[in-house]
Amino acid sequence: MQQPSTGRSFALKPGVMQDTTICVILAGGVGSRLSPLTAERAKPAVPFGGRYRIIDFTLSNCLHSGLRRVLVLTQYKSHSLQKHLRDGWSLYNAEIGEYITPVPPQMRTGDSWYSGTADAIYQNLYLLQRSQAQYVLILSGDHIYRMDYAALLDFHRDSGAETTVACLTIDRGHAQSYGVVTVDDDDRIVSFHEKPQNPPSIPGDPEHVLASMGVYVFSITQLIEFLHEDHNRNGSHDFGKDILPSIVTTHRVMAYRFGGSSGRVTADRYWRDVGTIDAFYEANMDLLRPLPQMDLYQGDWQIRSYEPQCPPARSVPGRSRREAEIVNCMLASGTLIVGATLRHSILFSSVRIDEGATVESSLLFPGVTVGEHAELQRCIVDKEVTIPAGERVGFDRTNDQKRFTVSDGGIVVIPKGYRFAPG
Repeated sequence: MQQPSTGRSFALKPGVMQDTTICVILAGGVGSRLSPLTAERAKPAVPFGGRYRIIDFTLSNCLHSGLRRVLVLTQYKSHSLQKHLRDGWSLYNAEIGEYITPVPPQMRTGDSWYSGTADAIYQNLYLLQRSQAQYVLILSGDHIYRMDYAALLDFHRDSGAETTVACLTIDRGHAQSYGVVTVDDDDRIVSFHEKPQNPPSIPGDPEHVLASMGVYVFSITQLIEFLHEDHNRNGSHDFGKDILPSIVTTHRVMAYRFGGSSGRVTADRYWRDVGTIDAFYEANMDLLRPLPQMDLYQGDWQIRSYEPQCPPARSVPGRSRREAEIVNCMLASGTLIVGATLRHSILFSSVRIDEGATVESSLLFPGVTVGEHAELQRCIVDKEVTIPAGERVGFDRTNDQKRFTVSDGGIVVIPKGYRFAPG
């Protein structure tokens, strides 16, 4: 069983590279494959792991890496995300040039919203230019991982790169969903293929490929040049589809191998794109493994978030004096288990499970109530839903599909605020 690490959580004092770097987090995607969890919120704001939001992992990496200037580019249904940034991340001191600032589309360069990852940066070039930064670290707000960006920045400087792409090793059979790179003996990228049908494997390792993590470092003068050139071309204005494939043969673009021994964070090598319901569900369930691949308990690399003030989690006997049964679960503050059975599940704050109910292999978002003798199996229940007494969800796929979203993997998603029909 993984044990909590000792040590206090702290933010690394910025070094030279961090002081000359500005971070841009892309957080404006629609996240349609995560519907209905994204029906009323941006994907980076979707709850995760009992107490976090997805974006907390990227922001915590910035915090612990000593990076204090962060722009979060928002767009789609951003209110929930902006509220979370206000409540959980108002920790930097603007008087000394530190900030985490949400930046919605302002149409400074035309009359369009952000039309691609590169276009989102292009529309905010004025913010990069006036920052007087030397380096730009571009990140995604919808991935689950821990990474020391300071080590990445050091690699970028020491390798003499104009652009650095963080990469991880994945099975070749999964590569169609990623940008795939090929490198020479010095890890210089010689080709970049976005979501290839026949991905090139790592030399000497035909079963694996090097995939882009969507984490990029650019020297700012080169980035400005690349963005202006991309703006003047017809295309999707995307880093993976347009910019990176066009520059690998003409500029020094390096691959940084994720998960090595460099940096202060535990080398757990865990990275997940939680862009689908099944991927999101499995990433949450990964936290319940006897030895999780990602260490949430490293004392000086904890994931920061906002959590409401709630009483401690508690289990109590029901009216029949039946004790609660809880097996391998994560329980946030304010949860109350009243003589119920709970197995392999994650409960967010202020969830209540009433007497005789059974919840197994499920995620219950804040404010969910499960009535007496109700049964849930392989479900994701969004906020403020009351499951009526005796209700059964997750046992009859045909019946579930009439009412709810059911993923390819059979995960039933009950949307936020859903009201069950009487009787």
